[in-house]
Amino acid sequence: MTSPFLDMMTIGGQGPTFAIKDSIDVAGHPTRLGSLALEHVAPAGRHADVVEAILAAGGRIVAKAKMHELAYGVTGVNAGHGTPINPRWPDLIPGGSSSGSAAAVAGGEVDLALGTDTGGSIRVPAACCGVFGLKPSLGRIARGGVTPERSDLDSVGPIAPSMAGIQLAMTMIDPSFDPCARLEAPTLGRVVVDADDEVLEIVEAALAWTGLPMRTVVLPDLERAFQAGLTLMAGEAWSAYGHLVDDPRLGADVAARLRRAATVTPDQLAEARAAGEAFARQVDDALKGVEALVLPTLPFTPLSLAAATDAAAALAITRLVRPFNVSGHPALTIPLLSTTGLPVGLQIIGRRQGDDHLCAIGERIAERLADLTPTPIQRDPAR
Repeated sequence: MTSPFLDMMTIGGQGPTFAIKDSIDVAGHPTRLGSLALEHVAPAGRHADVVEAILAAGGRIVAKAKMHELAYGVTGVNAGHGTPINPRWPDLIPGGSSSGSAAAVAGGEVDLALGTDTGGSIRVPAACCGVFGLKPSLGRIARGGVTPERSDLDSVGPIAPSMAGIQLAMTMIDPSFDPCARLEAPTLGRVVVDADDEVLEIVEAALAWTGLPMRTVVLPDLERAFQAGLTLMAGEAWSAYGHLVDDPRLGADVAARLRRAATVTPDQLAEARAAGEAFARQVDDALKGVEALVLPTLPFTPLSLAAATDAAAALAITRLVRPFNVSGHPALTIPLLSTTGLPVGLQIIGRRQGDDHLCAIGERIAERLADLTPTPIQRDPAR
């Protein structure tokens, strides 16, 4: 089995063990972004802010995790550094770009992991591997020592085997995070989306099983926000990595994406930003009448490794997650299994900067779903 780890190490105390995505600095280790084109970069001179926070809280860093090259892909397939095997579904993609982080948690190799999420890159691999993942509100988690250093889309966040693990990790990396008291019956807004019947069936069953009050919500600009996210991410990727586009060590899939990214114009970026701002207001308005929004994480079950070269299908897997990078709202994925035993996810969207409240809602939902879909992960570092 291909390991989810790039480098092994032991740094820190005796607390929960962490794998750190290879876009986050760990002092003394190179930050290679999953790319052979960066294989010989100098080791980081200091820890990223989030790594410092984990160590200060007694956590133990045990590995750098593999990732989709330059965080510019969603399958997790990486020919240069190796593709982490999805522990429970080895014929399926592990998801990307935080592939190694999700696979390490799903395989029980670490208690917790950190990933980054620019267009679904925490939530997609967490859903593919059957674990929990949180994209915090944009700007909530310190980005010092994270590549890229500045982003209008990206958030650092945790991947864990349980909601308890998500909340534990957040208390370690976010000094403002304050776990909320138990929520008995939050009202949820079920977002109308286009997804495969197999996915919609299990999500509807899961929501019904919770017994929580439910309202139907329509987000008319969901698809427009998805397209805006693609444009904005292309602009950021070209700005950060365009200088690598002709490096022969760069993976063919990422090189092709970068060449397309080079064609994005300033007018297109401005239009995408305006679309994102409009969608953010739309989500804010939808959240005025409910405690959180709920929808599938993935519009279809994960691609097989054999089908991962289908660029259009790979891109489409982010259709329901990417819009919330554009809007900046916190987004959580809870694992579900389809009727055929394949991984899907229930995505929960909270109010901007309401990460604490979102996690309390997620904890309540996960608790109610425990009898419907047993979690595939048994280890719980928070116990």
